[in-house]
Amino acid sequence: MLSRWMSGSSRSLEREHSCTVRLLDDSEYTCTIQRDAKGQYLFDLLCHHLNLLEKDYFGIRFVDPDKQRHWLEFTKSVVKQMRAQPPFTMCFRVKFYPTDPAALKEEITRYLVFLQIKRDLYHGRLLCKTSDAALLAAYILQAEIGDYDPGKHPEGYSSKFQFFPKHSEKLERKIAEIHKTELSGQTPATSELNFLRKAQTLETYGVDPHPCKDVSGNAAFLAFTPFGFVVLQGNKRIHFIKWNEVTKMKFEGKTFYLYVSQKEEKKIVLTYFAPTPEACKHLWKCGIENQAFYKLEKSSQVRTVSSSNLFFKGSRFRYSGRVAKEVMESSAKIKREPPEIHRAGLVPSRSCPSITHGPRLTSVPRTRRRAVHISIMEGLESLRDSAHSTPVRSASHSDAFLPPVRSSRVDSSERVAIISDEIYSPADSVLPTPVAEHSLELMLLSRQINGAPCSIEEEKESEANTPTATEADEMRGEFKALCQGVGGTGGTQATQVNKFVLSVLRLLLVTVGLLFVLLLLLIILTESDLDVAFFRDIRQTPEFEQFHYQYFCPLRRWFACKVRSVLSLLIDT
Repeated sequence: MLSRWMSGSSRSLEREHSCTVRLLDDSEYTCTIQRDAKGQYLFDLLCHHLNLLEKDYFGIRFVDPDKQRHWLEFTKSVVKQMRAQPPFTMCFRVKFYPTDPAALKEEITRYLVFLQIKRDLYHGRLLCKTSDAALLAAYILQAEIGDYDPGKHPEGYSSKFQFFPKHSEKLERKIAEIHKTELSGQTPATSELNFLRKAQTLETYGVDPHPCKDVSGNAAFLAFTPFGFVVLQGNKRIHFIKWNEVTKMKFEGKTFYLYVSQKEEKKIVLTYFAPTPEACKHLWKCGIENQAFYKLEKSSQVRTVSSSNLFFKGSRFRYSGRVAKEVMESSAKIKREPPEIHRAGLVPSRSCPSITHGPRLTSVPRTRRRAVHISIMEGLESLRDSAHSTPVRSASHSDAFLPPVRSSRVDSSERVAIISDEIYSPADSVLPTPVAEHSLELMLLSRQINGAPCSIEEEKESEANTPTATEADEMRGEFKALCQGVGGTGGTQATQVNKFVLSVLRLLLVTVGLLFVLLLLLIILTESDLDVAFFRDIRQTPEFEQFHYQYFCPLRRWFACKVRSVLSLLIDT
């Protein structure tokens, strides 16, 4: 009896798995799920924990053992999607940025979006001019510490806050000046609302870059925003395509295709190469989901999309959530008492700290900070249009980025910029190369674009788990290869030939299979006595009777005659 009870308990434990989800304020939520639990169940648990109703903008992200990021699919089993061994570690993030974040119904939703954009600002994905950077940082300061108090906030108090990976003394003084003189009296909710209104006007609002290479081998970043598809190259946005101009997205292996139809029936195909087939598939799925969310009027219009023109080839995917218009209509119907918000305040964060207890960051970050050497952009110019010869326009709600220029030290008189994923450029520019958070591959590509070496200066914290020493050595080898070129030309021709041969063989196999099925159907129609209504109707048609007596019967007699001849020859021999 005891052994039976113990075996039953062990089977019960095997059916349950522990999940840890890192939230936007870097706190953690841990729960236990059944082995067959869907992603929707885990997501609903999180939203209940956060008291969140406007939940369609958010998602759960995880990293597989190959360091490839994924969004958790709510219609599939969590355990089957996680290739790693339990316990599972994931992150709660904004998946679809609201077109107008200030128009969100509930304050708790605005606060969570505020935390996400604050992370984007810190990790260099949100590009802005010096004046905008100072204003955004001042809003964060006001939201977290309230009004300026000379007794509590001595000279240089803003230097203890880390809004960007790095910043200069000049920018710190500008932040403190705005906080002292312009924001007095604003509540945390008001400051966060003003922060969202300002961030929404910036060009790279909502950008989550994917590293790729174009057909010329130049490194680029592709991103999907609430307004359309964006291509970033170097420090310039070379393409901006509205969602209603994107007609199709597909991928084959590491190649991503974007089909564009603009005015005057001008059709264009943009081609890019991802680092791996898995990264390309993730890029394609993100594009399908973003286009469905922002473009469609109703979720009933969502269709299953194939990555290939041939029905027997490629991946099939379907967006399973609601679209933006339905989410806004649903939010307008929310009627409840505003939930209590527990703001992080001055609690230090592991990956996106609001306050750092120590001196201001210098040009060489301290060892305990996650950082890499990057090139420094000097000076500040206003955003300008990118003069690109392609017929796809590069216009948008903002303009292009400045090219980087190297520098060797920090000068407080220089202008300031926000650079890179994990760090901030030393105090002299506000136009960063966008790199996605917690992805070392993206950091290396960003450094390659800016002309910096591909060595890693500081350790990197993964979204999922901190790697061991052995794993770190393997990762360094992979990343070194990635630095030498993503989607290089070596072996490309052989790969393309192999793909062509496989495609031809697959087409031939399917054709033979279809012919075999048609032959079986023909034999059943002509030779069997099955009295099925479907077969009876076909047999009674004049066309079938003519085919049967004029073609099939003579062919059958000829074939039988040949078979008898062959058999007689075999018997004689």
